[in-house]
Amino acid sequence: MHKARLIFEDGQVFYGKIFTDNKENCYGEVVFNTAMTGYQEVLTDPSYHGQMVLFTYPLIGSYGVNPEDIESRSIFLEAILVKEYMEFPSNWRQDRTLKQYLDENNIVGAEGFDTRAITKYVREKGAQKTVLTASEESLEKILAKVKAMPGLVNQDIVKDVTTKKEYVWKKLEKPVYKLAVIDCGVKYNILRVLTDLGCECTVFPYTVSAQEILAQDFDGLFLSNGPGDPEPITTVIKLTQDLLGKMSIFGICLGQQILGLACGCKTYKLKFGHHGVNHPVKNLKTKQVEITSQNHGFCIDQQTLSSDLEVTHINLNDQSIEGIRHKVYPAFAVQYHPEASPGPNDANYLFKDFMEMIKGFKKNR
Repeated sequence: MHKARLIFEDGQVFYGKIFTDNKENCYGEVVFNTAMTGYQEVLTDPSYHGQMVLFTYPLIGSYGVNPEDIESRSIFLEAILVKEYMEFPSNWRQDRTLKQYLDENNIVGAEGFDTRAITKYVREKGAQKTVLTASEESLEKILAKVKAMPGLVNQDIVKDVTTKKEYVWKKLEKPVYKLAVIDCGVKYNILRVLTDLGCECTVFPYTVSAQEILAQDFDGLFLSNGPGDPEPITTVIKLTQDLLGKMSIFGICLGQQILGLACGCKTYKLKFGHHGVNHPVKNLKTKQVEITSQNHGFCIDQQTLSSDLEVTHINLNDQSIEGIRHKVYPAFAVQYHPEASPGPNDANYLFKDFMEMIKGFKKNR
């Protein structure tokens, strides 16, 4: 193993060791994830692109990696940081170790860090530009490189994770509905859940136009999760504006921010984001509290909420907006991940709500 330093933009340094073959410098924003299980799903969630993920659970790698629990075509995060890596996992489903999986994808993994101290530091100081390095270069030179990083604000990083061409997730003989899915970094379990409900999902690059969507006979539009700042994703914002009122729309995570921006809202960057599977969200209609899976660093600004939208869910930790619905058109979205993977299934009902919305809109047209 090689000694490593985690160096924040403000000069704070933490020490650990790199346990993977790749020991190149990693640049990104450090975020902490509080999930106790599900590290493979976290690794393959495209929403982590541009970020290094620190796991607060102290032992990572104990059940290895299997071919079934991936959530995208690749690993898009920059690196993982753990307290202790388990080199000899034990699980009947595994086909390789976490290290082998990281090495196959040329991703850096580092252990031995005081993950509790780093988590407390990020909570206090906020997410910053950071480098993970095994080099002995001077702190001054490395800090200069870190400060020269563009960061996530005002950057379009969806272009790195979206599909390059249109494809059908699973061809169905007699689909209940046909959906157009805009891939800003879609998780596979979203497509699995929609397919299980009888929907045939055609996945499009985020550059697709409204004209291309309308040229095909789709019953609904799904706006996927994805990484980074939503405001530069102008193609999807314009697409949503063009299709509002013409078909039923459901958005998750980045999809909520896109719907909000399409309706005239603004977004802002959260101090350290929401990343984990234990976030309490209140459904304002039912008054019930859902424990949710979350992964986002940006949010709709409550002060700029459009008069066309109503808030349907709020985060009980910080009161941020977790769900919106259009008052006129068939369109709604949530900031969290009802498909889980990993996490609880408290909010799985939202997919059925989408089915009912499509049914009602088609009936009334």
